[in-house]
Amino acid sequence: MTGNFNHAAGLPLPGEWAALAAHAAADVNARFGHPLMGLPGTWIGALTSAARQDPHLKPSTCLLRQTPWSEWHYWWQAQYLDAIVDTGFLTLNAGNRAAAKGELHRGQQLLRGIMIRNFGRFPNYFYDDMAWLALAAHRLNELSLRLTARPSRLAIYAIKSLTKQLHNAHDTVLGGGIYWSRKRDFKNTPANGPAALHFIRAREQDLAESILDWLRHELFDPVTGLYVDGIHPSATGRDVEHTIYTYNQGPVLAVLLELGRPQHLARAANLVDCIRDQLSTPGQGLRLEPGGDGSLFTGILCRYLALAAREERLPALTRETASNLIQETAAKVRGQTPLQLSAAVQRWSILSAAAASE
Repeated sequence: MTGNFNHAAGLPLPGEWAALAAHAAADVNARFGHPLMGLPGTWIGALTSAARQDPHLKPSTCLLRQTPWSEWHYWWQAQYLDAIVDTGFLTLNAGNRAAAKGELHRGQQLLRGIMIRNFGRFPNYFYDDMAWLALAAHRLNELSLRLTARPSRLAIYAIKSLTKQLHNAHDTVLGGGIYWSRKRDFKNTPANGPAALHFIRAREQDLAESILDWLRHELFDPVTGLYVDGIHPSATGRDVEHTIYTYNQGPVLAVLLELGRPQHLARAANLVDCIRDQLSTPGQGLRLEPGGDGSLFTGILCRYLALAAREERLPALTRETASNLIQETAAKVRGQTPLQLSAAVQRWSILSAAAASE
């Protein structure tokens, strides 16, 4: 699906998005990626790069390397892993198995680096972090099965460990859903969306549907047609955070597509329309969120819009809308060279989504 774009308007021709995505991948790996503390068989993303400040520096000296005392952004690394897997599947689907195996190898090294940097374990304090890493690990394992007909043992270990944590985060307070953190005082879309998607991919459909129903009942805004941030238990029963973020819509869209019954597909099509109406500017694509974490939000949404762009059970107009949103956004970020890992991974994710949505 290429939408209504043309080269004269300054947008790539079909096939050029894949080249731009490959360039973005190489840029992130060169300017941010490195073995964790020099350990063989590991990989990790530095949080910042100084390459733009001194273009004469070699890539290996253009970053602040991760050490046990560095500021730690587990969630950024999970998104880095997902971006690597995106590239793995893009290259595999293009017939380049050798390149795809290279991405699989790097992804396994990154997953090992995350575990070591997280003090030798995958669980952490935030359930949303764990849900995102579970999704990335599951996709890494799928890439391994496609390429080698063997599972990734480390990915399987991560999935089992994180799934147990997500089960423990689920209870009947506020009618269901899972908590955002071990403090257990807030249930939100950033945790429940990816958790529901993980559960359906782990073949726990009933649990996934119960979380999706809970999100619809508690955190769906019928005025905008989008999902708001979260809800606190309070003396009055419920205290809702009404902020709407781009990335919260993505995993919900993916769950609806994977459930795939007519009512789910109808809701998915409506969600794509509401994303267009509420979160984008005509001709300029999706809004970009500010901040370190926010610099990943739109890339996540694009990854899941790409699923809608390829979903033949959706109306053709819905598929075209999803594709156009991604490609307009990709055109906006393609010339950037972010100094921050989160923004650089987002640019890569958006360009990969543009390639996948063609």
